[in-house]
Amino acid sequence: MQGDALALSADALALSADALALSADALALSADALALSADALALQGIAKFNLLRINEMLYLGT
Repeated sequence: MQGDALALSADALALSADALALSADALALSADALALSADALALQGIAKFNLLRINEMLYLGT
């Protein structure tokens, strides 16, 4: 009986470790998604700035 309880405890600990590893992976994926989102926003800002500069040059050239 005691051996069964110890085996169940070991299984529960292994499942907890797996759950923690999955949580860590999910956090890493979230961090990567945030970094990609920040990069996308930066690229949108650069594109908007370039568009404004082109429009300004076209306006001044006329």
